Amino acid sequence: MENNLQKRIFDFVVEVIFYLRTLPDTQEYRIIKNQLIKASSSTGANYEEAQAASSKADFTYKTEISLKEMRESNYWLRLIKAISDDLSVNTVKLNDLINESGELKLILGSIVSKSRKNKS
Repeated sequence: MENNLQKRIFDFVVEVIFYLRTLPDTQEYRIIKNQLIKASSSTGANYEEAQAASSKADFTYKTEISLKEMRESNYWLRLIKAISDDLSVNTVKLNDLINESGELKLILGSIVSKSRKNKS
């Protein structure tokens, strides 16, 4: 059964992919798109794996990876914003994705922090 955070991360990844389809097809955007798809989808895949972790340590480790990948996703989204000076970029959607990745970073960070405290 999927929990709310799993769904939220999954929905975020889907929205990232849809958004990336709207970006111009230039060399720099192709590189960023590739990196962002890998980072965001890795966030979801690792959080999915964490749900079936074999131990608390495994859960913490997989969630830490999810957090790192979400941090990277946030970076690539902010980079798109920084280099997007043309009108073909939907800045409203981009800002929504940046905000969502920021919130997901905070949630994942809180889970990691609590998991580490419970481990000791």
